[in-house]
Amino acid sequence: MTAKKTVPVLDMQKVDGLGVELVKACEDWGCFRILNHGIPAELMAEMKAVTASLFDLPEEIKRRTVNTEPGRGYVGRNALNPFFEGLSIEGISSTNEFCDLLDVSSHQREVICKYVKAIHDLAGNIGRKLMEGSGLDGDLFDGWSCQLRINKYHYCPESVGLIGVDLHSDPSFLTILQDDENVNGLQVVDKLSGEFTPVDHIPGTLVVNIGDIGKIWSNGRYYNVNHRVRCLEPNIRTSIALFILGPTDKKVEAPSELVDSDHPRLYAPIDVKGYRHTRYSARMRTGDALDLFKMTTP
Repeated sequence: MTAKKTVPVLDMQKVDGLGVELVKACEDWGCFRILNHGIPAELMAEMKAVTASLFDLPEEIKRRTVNTEPGRGYVGRNALNPFFEGLSIEGISSTNEFCDLLDVSSHQREVICKYVKAIHDLAGNIGRKLMEGSGLDGDLFDGWSCQLRINKYHYCPESVGLIGVDLHSDPSFLTILQDDENVNGLQVVDKLSGEFTPVDHIPGTLVVNIGDIGKIWSNGRYYNVNHRVRCLEPNIRTSIALFILGPTDKKVEAPSELVDSDHPRLYAPIDVKGYRHTRYSARMRTGDALDLFKMTTP
C-alpha cells in the first residue's frame, strides 16, 4: 500500500542547512509547514479570537474597508463565492488605519499590531534563509509590500463536498498561513502527479505557499503551487494569511546568480502591480498568466 504523501515540515530553529532545505521544499512542493517559527501560541490564539470578532461586525462597518482593486479590502459573500468572506490590511504601515476604520477596541488593536509585526518578521527571516540557501547574501524582502488577509468560510450542511475557494496560485512571492486548527480543507496540487494532496493541520505549525512572483524570482526553480479550499464538514473555518507581494520601487526579476547557460532567463522583469492587474483582468488564476511574460528565444 502506498503511503499518503504529505508536505514537508521544516524546523525554523535548525542551525545548519535550513536554507538549503527551504529552497528544496520551494522547488519540489511549493508548499511546506514550519515549526518553531517564533510566533507564540498565545498570540496566534488571540489573533484567531480577534478575527472571529471582526467578522461578527455589522456589514456596513466591514464595508468601510472595501477596495476597488480585486483581492484587496473587504470581500463579502457573493454568487461566485457564496461561502467565503475576507478582510485585509494593505501593508504593515496600514494596520492602524485598518483598526480605525473598523472602530476596534484597544485590546483588538494591540493584538492585531503584535501579530502583524511578528508574522512580517517571520517572513523576513524566511527570505534571508532562502537567500542563504541559494548562495546569495542580503535581505530578500526588504522594502517589499505585503498584505494580511483574514478569511472566513461560512460552511453549512449544504456546502459539504463543495469548494470554498476555487483552484488558484497566489500572485505573490510567498504566503504564510495560520490555518484552522479544527477544520481542514486546504489541498495543494502535487508537482509530479498533479493530484490533490491534503494539507491537514499540525498543531503549532504554519503553512508556507510559494506564489507566481516566487517562481519568477527563482528563474522557474520554485513551484508556484496551485491550491484550493474544500468544505469537508459543516463547521466555520477561519484562517489568517500574510502575502509577501513584491518590491514597490522596482520590477521583479531573477538575480544574475540564478541565470546561466543551463538556466537561461525565463521571464522578463515584471512590475508586481501590473502583473496582478493582468492576471485578474485575464481571469488567469492558476499561474498561466506567467506565460505572457516568458522571454522569447532568439
